[in-house]
Amino acid sequence: MMTLASPCSSSLSLLTRVNGGPLLLSPLRFRFCPPSRPPKLSPLLRPLSMAASSAQTVSPGDPKSEVDVFQLVQAHQEKAARLPPVEEIRTVLDCSVRGMLSTLSHKIDGYPSGSMVDFACDADGSPILAISSLAYHSKDLLANPKCSLLVARDPEDRTDLVITLHGDAVSVPEKDTESVRAAYLSKHPNAFWVDFGDFQFVRIEPKAVRYVSGVATALLGSGEFTREEFKAAKVDPIAQFTKPVTSHMNRDHAEDTKLIVRHWTSIPVGILHLAFINATCQGSNFKLRIPFPRQAADRKDVKTLVVEMLEAAKAQDS
Repeated sequence: MMTLASPCSSSLSLLTRVNGGPLLLSPLRFRFCPPSRPPKLSPLLRPLSMAASSAQTVSPGDPKSEVDVFQLVQAHQEKAARLPPVEEIRTVLDCSVRGMLSTLSHKIDGYPSGSMVDFACDADGSPILAISSLAYHSKDLLANPKCSLLVARDPEDRTDLVITLHGDAVSVPEKDTESVRAAYLSKHPNAFWVDFGDFQFVRIEPKAVRYVSGVATALLGSGEFTREEFKAAKVDPIAQFTKPVTSHMNRDHAEDTKLIVRHWTSIPVGILHLAFINATCQGSNFKLRIPFPRQAADRKDVKTLVVEMLEAAKAQDS
């Protein structure tokens, strides 16, 4: 979810379980500018307060200011709880709808080919594509089913998580067509062309899944999972509520979100206004993970946790 800030910006999305630990409010993006007065910090985060204070004395856009905030963000991210990597990867893929399909070209022998494709994941995490027999990538897969699907969590941010799923494309059996069609249309409700005669559903059966993420943002590093590890992973059950929750927070609770950031991270956030578009303004973008005090049970519980965090922030700020 992109946001508009003046002159700072922020966005919000959700993740949940961390080895039985707290639900995560993440990543929360903001554009840094020093506040007019030092924020009051949570006692639990006092070790970061000195760095926060030094950052406030520098004007927006000053290199030292940005370095100070970068260090604060890095220190916070290293300690913030998160999903196990394989579950985070599985969840990101399940929530994604578009990626880069790479095939071996049937026309230019020995060279790869790339196509942007829509997809949806089935219950096992395998990507489902609706492809036309007229498309070059369909002909490529017919000649050689080996392929990969590259998905970026945030295509506009080159420092964020990028996933590459390697596998073999296989036609969906007729007995599975209806369930696969329903899964695909749940993510692409306007894809009326899936019923055209030249279209068919194919499933990419994972062979391996690789990932790499940005430095001091996601802090997930890089790694690889086998087919068995990937299929055994669970999708975050709270992720499905991301859009309605973030839309509500962006629309109705911009100032509340700012208070939560200040209280629970010690990061000095300046003037903040949440919206639905990206901002073009001076400053640097940083992403934060803000753990909830405990694990969320459902969407209603997400609201309860946000309210609890806000009340704690207001009490400290008063």
